[in-house]
Amino acid sequence: MKINFLYLDEEDMIRAGVLDAGRCIETMRETMSLFGKKDFLLGGPKADEHGLQVNFPAKSDIPGFPLDDGPDRRFMAMPAYLGGRFHVAGQKYYGSNSHNLQLGLPRSILMVTLSDVDTGAPLAIMSANLLSAMRTGAMPAMAATYLANPESGVLSIIGPGAISRAALDCYMTVLPQIREIRLRGSSSKSKSAFAMKEYIQKTYPQVREIIICESLEEACRDADVVSEAMSVTKQDMEEFRPEWFKKGATVFSLGSFFVRDFEGLKGMTMVADNYGMYEKYMKNFIARGPVDELGRKREWCIMGMHFVHLVNEGSISRSQVINLSDIVNGTAPGRTREDEIILCSIGGMPLEDLSWGYECYKMAGEKQIGTTLKLWDEPYLK
Repeated sequence: MKINFLYLDEEDMIRAGVLDAGRCIETMRETMSLFGKKDFLLGGPKADEHGLQVNFPAKSDIPGFPLDDGPDRRFMAMPAYLGGRFHVAGQKYYGSNSHNLQLGLPRSILMVTLSDVDTGAPLAIMSANLLSAMRTGAMPAMAATYLANPESGVLSIIGPGAISRAALDCYMTVLPQIREIRLRGSSSKSKSAFAMKEYIQKTYPQVREIIICESLEEACRDADVVSEAMSVTKQDMEEFRPEWFKKGATVFSLGSFFVRDFEGLKGMTMVADNYGMYEKYMKNFIARGPVDELGRKREWCIMGMHFVHLVNEGSISRSQVINLSDIVNGTAPGRTREDEIILCSIGGMPLEDLSWGYECYKMAGEKQIGTTLKLWDEPYLK
């Protein structure tokens, strides 16, 4: 039996609509609905694994062995199955190395594969840097339709890189009252912050004020929506202080959210995209040690892990951490008060890569975009 599959390079993906913010947001809404209905599979025995990661050692006696010599140095495979109308299996695979930036390359280079659920035959292999950025940025924007005050006028973007640019496009789709944007890069002279400012000026003329912030505190105070997407080493992590967030603020974390004041978080509403995934992160963190049974060394910087820590130490109940999927499916409320401070952890799942990849694959088929490649006419081994 002959098997063909579709190859989509980055230009093909753009023509297939990978940058369509509105459509991506609605696809993420559908994805989280299916997640809440348990119509999915992730890796691992409890189907809650983010993926399988290859971590590099700090040193090795083997000549030429790859080392952990920068932030986010890894290889990772993220397999999944998503049901509903998608009914597709696949994975996102990528290598990541911060030194890529010196070569004029993105830190991570990503590909997504879609497969037939029954046979395992490939349906498509596609460039996924834009796909991954868009699905990541669309998730908090989708959540903002339930969690953010609709009159939000001040948006703070912390970590103004590629993910935040995608998130910006998505936020501007669902929060039309945004008129002030604050940017916090690695410093007040951050090249990425100035590049983001130029992009906003060109793309969103309705934004009246764009501020490049001197400090993390300046970026957070008085912002209606705080969107964090940083990728930093442990030694470069800045501490967020709960008292910086105004009444009614919505805080989305997609990367690094380091806090020490856990007491200050307890009065806030906590929302997670996949609580079980953060439980797994915490177990892995504790297994690597040296920490106690609650991970009390506190070097983790993922918002969802803070939620797990508070539950594990008995400060809050598990029911106080709301599942985003329950909000999407109408079984839990979104924002209930104008003055409510809401924290929302978006860790990302390959389900989102599959759904948005599937949408682009279907659109590419309709528009006859991409290159058809042959796996075989007949398999040599049967």
